Amino acid sequence: MSPSPAAPATDARRRHDPTLRGFASDNYAGAHPEVLAALALANDGHQVAYGEDDYTAHLEELMRGLFGPAAQTYPVFNGTGANVVALQAASERWGAVICAYSAHINIDECGAPERVAGLKLLTVPTPDGKLTPELIDREAFGWDDEHRAQPQIVSLAQTTELGTCYTPEEIREICDHAHERGMKVHMDGSRIANAAATLGVPVREFTTDAGVDLLSFGGTKNGMLFGECVVVLNPDAVRAMKHLRKLSMQLASKMRFVSVQFEALLAGDLWLRSARHANAMAGRLAGAVRTVPGVEVLYPVQANAVFARLPHEVAERLRKRYRFYHWDEAEGVVRWVCSFDTTEEDVDAFSAALAEEMARG
Repeated sequence: MSPSPAAPATDARRRHDPTLRGFASDNYAGAHPEVLAALALANDGHQVAYGEDDYTAHLEELMRGLFGPAAQTYPVFNGTGANVVALQAASERWGAVICAYSAHINIDECGAPERVAGLKLLTVPTPDGKLTPELIDREAFGWDDEHRAQPQIVSLAQTTELGTCYTPEEIREICDHAHERGMKVHMDGSRIANAAATLGVPVREFTTDAGVDLLSFGGTKNGMLFGECVVVLNPDAVRAMKHLRKLSMQLASKMRFVSVQFEALLAGDLWLRSARHANAMAGRLAGAVRTVPGVEVLYPVQANAVFARLPHEVAERLRKRYRFYHWDEAEGVVRWVCSFDTTEEDVDAFSAALAEEMARG
């Protein structure tokens, strides 16, 4: 076997200031160094394309260790793609998905579940981003009505778009309720690691054992360069996954580079270690900003996001110093997100800048 070539020279140059920090999204963070090291390990030589490589085979074993022996894993490029593929695989063309109004599939996916998957989203308002059986029943009807899209899936997010976290008991209650009505349950787990870190229980306890049929398992928000997975927990709930993944333009030719990143996260404790740190930084941030007069923290801080209300002009000045997003500009609501690489110094500097801007009025 020939030796590996030396690292090539490159004409690329750093185009950003690595000292700049922000609280806009965990997508703003770079890749974790352990993930980058894993990518380098997978890079030498040739591997079979389109998922027939050794790394993707091992990822299947890792996911079965987390979710049980029936789990089937389908790596994809991104979270929207994972959701679209999963929802298509668990529904018919005349199907509908019940979800929270605030759900990512409704607010932040440019209509992809409806336009690409062809599914009607039946949304319900929630006080904290979490569905309940009572909220689901607002749209869980009309199965014999040929004029109505048929509710076939309940989609919940763990954690939710408002940074809240379902307990295993709450998920089990939703799954039992949905299954009794002939519906399947999909979990959008783009931040599933943050939920596992918060709950402190095996991830299987609030997925497979609670009755979830399939989930979108996130990696990019937790230190990966790119990539997510669709994990089928109940194979009887889906069909044609591999064909729908290709049809939806989510089949990676060099899939080993997605799979090895998940191996870096899951083979040890990196996924939970990173999520625990991000959650802890959000808790520190929430504690600091609660002491600033005039700032209102809106939801329980149960993962790595803090939602707050503050005057619009203060938010605009602060955004010139640190990037973050308005969540509801009309109501003065902003969102601050912490990442695996957020430091205590980042949090303290941001909270001090917030206090300065609030004092200016």
